[in-house]
Amino acid sequence: MKAIIKLPLWTLVTPIIAWILYYIKSFQDGIFIEIALALALIGAVLSAVHHAEVIAHRVGEPLGTLVLAIAITVIEVSLIVSLMLAGGPETAALARDTVFAAIMIILTGIIGLCLMVGGYRHKEQRFDIYGVSAALVTLTAISILTLILPNYTTSAPGPVYNTSQLIFVAIISLVLYGTFVMVQTVRHRDYFLPAGEDGKGEHVAPPSNSVTLLSLILLLVCLLAVVLLAKILAPSIEQGVVNLGAPKSLVGVIVAFVILLPEGLAALRAAKRNRLQISLNLALGSALASIGLTIPAVAIMSFYTGLTITLGIDTKSTLLLILSLFTVTLSFGTGRTTIMQGVVLLVLFAVYLFTTIIP
Repeated sequence: MKAIIKLPLWTLVTPIIAWILYYIKSFQDGIFIEIALALALIGAVLSAVHHAEVIAHRVGEPLGTLVLAIAITVIEVSLIVSLMLAGGPETAALARDTVFAAIMIILTGIIGLCLMVGGYRHKEQRFDIYGVSAALVTLTAISILTLILPNYTTSAPGPVYNTSQLIFVAIISLVLYGTFVMVQTVRHRDYFLPAGEDGKGEHVAPPSNSVTLLSLILLLVCLLAVVLLAKILAPSIEQGVVNLGAPKSLVGVIVAFVILLPEGLAALRAAKRNRLQISLNLALGSALASIGLTIPAVAIMSFYTGLTITLGIDTKSTLLLILSLFTVTLSFGTGRTTIMQGVVLLVLFAVYLFTTIIP
């Protein structure tokens, strides 16, 4: 009972409402229920990030940001796999579109906004260059191997890997991500801690075991609600994209936006508090988890279902990805950032969104 009292009421009520609407949808349809489901989806996502932050505060940094990144990736993998199994061959590019969208949203959108807001409030922000460098070098390698290299292999026609290549790249992705997690949490943990901190987070008393346990249960409830609601809303989203005359890849962008909303809000709040290291841990860790875990999961699904998975991105997307990685690497080359880097990244983000809708 004390654990319930210590959690905000809306974080307890939101997942209940989401589940009620999910069951109502089974025997009632219409535009109003669709709007209610969309609002419930957003509420469940926000509730999930709150409970993940409670757990993160309990376990301390950098394990805390890793908890949130894994939670968001579970949503992404579950959603992509369920949509691809339901959609069949027509959704062969959904994993690629969602992963590419997630990387671009994180590198240019979330990080750009954090740098701009943090720079505006605090003029200059500092971070540990070694931790960010480790994340960026890992992200660059996985991104190129999974999203660009398939365009140049010849064993299978089109921007795809054959079965053996896909399994090999999936293993490599897991090795790279697993190594990064070991570096982040064990061997070089201090690279990912805010200056002057010991990993226990802000100087606020951590939640009790009962509060943490309740948040863990509610986090799982919220994550499952997000997956189910997003799956229900997916046909409406796809139809809306078709009605707009936009490319199907926009569906992947919308899915990525929903998935990354909690991560983005948490990173932005940290940047406002002049804790850029936490923001970058969240953003880059989420990008690595997104691609490093999603691709292996999709590869396993492809192996058992026989579906061909399109991974290679087109020339325009390749240019934007390389430009974004290059710009972010330059921005973090000195260990300090200002509003300038944030504005540049947000401009790239605007270009990405514009050219996705009007290619």
